[in-house]
Amino acid sequence: MPDAPLNIADIRREYMLEALDEDIAGHDPITFFRKWFTEAEAAQTTDINAMTLATIDARHNPHARIVLLKGLDEQSFVFFTNYDSDKGREIDENPNVALLFYWKELERQVRIEGFTEKISAEESDAYFHSRPTASKIGAWASPQSRKIAARNILDLNFAKYEKEFTDIFIPRPEHWGGYRVLPSRIEFWQGRTSRLHDRILFTQTEIGGWERHRLAP
Repeated sequence: MPDAPLNIADIRREYMLEALDEDIAGHDPITFFRKWFTEAEAAQTTDINAMTLATIDARHNPHARIVLLKGLDEQSFVFFTNYDSDKGREIDENPNVALLFYWKELERQVRIEGFTEKISAEESDAYFHSRPTASKIGAWASPQSRKIAARNILDLNFAKYEKEFTDIFIPRPEHWGGYRVLPSRIEFWQGRTSRLHDRILFTQTEIGGWERHRLAP
């Protein structure tokens, strides 16, 4: 006999791996994020740099999708995309965004809210030229987020640019590049038993420092 239909409301599990307190989190959320990222890497977390990017369009409708973290410095989180894509246009309309990392192997998530700005052309060039050749050609071939009649349009575009760029330098398209997210809020969440999770929130002050608070789960 087939298994009984899954009752979604009954899906649950306990979180029991770790605890998070203020002493562990410290006073610098970027430094602590690096620590958690390193621990996620050591735990062989799947898609460690995958993060949900949430944006708001001109009509105040929210949109979310997975993008990849490709850079981290002392002040910001960097990702790359097509500037003419839906997310690029939404960022132009409202540069305030949210990011979410979820590392299920460690029962952790990190929520980030902040302001987005384009990185320099030189920084975008450096990353673009580090990409595999096929990825470079793909950036030229895909009119990201635009409606297309069929899949073969992408294949034809790819073949066109593959021929055009055979044995020559592939320039970065002007419509493709990086954004940095300058955070104003960073929250660290550690799963705990009985749904009494640990939540530590860092909020940026007017003078550029960070205030730290514990939140109820």
